[in-house]
Amino acid sequence: MTMLDDRTTAATWPAAYPQGYAVVDVETTGLARDDRIVSAAVYRLDAQGDVEDHWYTLVNPERDPGPVWIHGLTSDVLEGAPLFAEIAEEFSARLDGRVLVAHNAMFDWQMIAREYARAERTAPVRQRLCTIALSKELALPLPNHKLATLAAHFGVVQQRAHDALDDARVLSEAFRPSLHAAAEKGVRLPLLECRPLTEWASAPARPLIGAQSSYRAGSWRPARKRPACPYPNPGRYESDKPLKQGMRVAFSGDTSVDRELLEDRTVEAGLHVAGSISRLTSLLVTNDPDAGTSKTVKAKSFGTPIVDEAAYAHLLRDVAPADG
Repeated sequence: MTMLDDRTTAATWPAAYPQGYAVVDVETTGLARDDRIVSAAVYRLDAQGDVEDHWYTLVNPERDPGPVWIHGLTSDVLEGAPLFAEIAEEFSARLDGRVLVAHNAMFDWQMIAREYARAERTAPVRQRLCTIALSKELALPLPNHKLATLAAHFGVVQQRAHDALDDARVLSEAFRPSLHAAAEKGVRLPLLECRPLTEWASAPARPLIGAQSSYRAGSWRPARKRPACPYPNPGRYESDKPLKQGMRVAFSGDTSVDRELLEDRTVEAGLHVAGSISRLTSLLVTNDPDAGTSKTVKAKSFGTPIVDEAAYAHLLRDVAPADG
């Protein structure tokens, strides 16, 4: 037990903190709103972050498993796995009455909420906590916000990255000292509401590949104001150079990755999400540059660079730091 744990006893623990947590990791067939869960793990923790038990299951996604080279789960492995509807009750028992904790919790929650909606059920969880947001609240000295980086900061050894059970274990072990640090400093936990996704329960099935969806990302979520980008705008994106922190990036049209997740990644990279096009816009991301939308028309009139989603995802991997 660390000195921090000794000082932060039950007697001094913040009364407003939750009474229990469910640390969750899901592996999926992809990042889009129509992708499916292929495996899930839950570590149940008590009020002070101590592990109570853990649970893991494979899930048959009823489709191609997607990036096998990432999660390692082939069609043969998943063929005999239960459907999500068949494990929903057990999953619910693990989540019931607890705060869902995940690394980039919005993504995990959206994937889980959609699976529950397809099964015509509702996940029994009302709040989530993102460990990325918590590390920012604690001002941890991290060079980036990858799970491996957070784990290394707390001396947690990761054995199998992108394995749901090991990722959930790693996150549990990194979350406990984070939680105790927050309690020690009296930090208000960055809890967000988990809204059930009900529209999908009665929505027509979408073809697995290549079709457009009538569902629009964000239709069930409240609008939220993002913090101002802390970096100055370095100007327009140039095709032979990387993106640079502070650039203003606008989006137009449908994206395969959930729009809010894509915007979160943009902000995380130190870029500014622009709601409209102006002469100051650095880049427009669209999968249909000939759609004739107001943003694409303005971008072309201003000479704003335009790239598609796939190219933008590649650029996000290596964003240059802002000028010092």
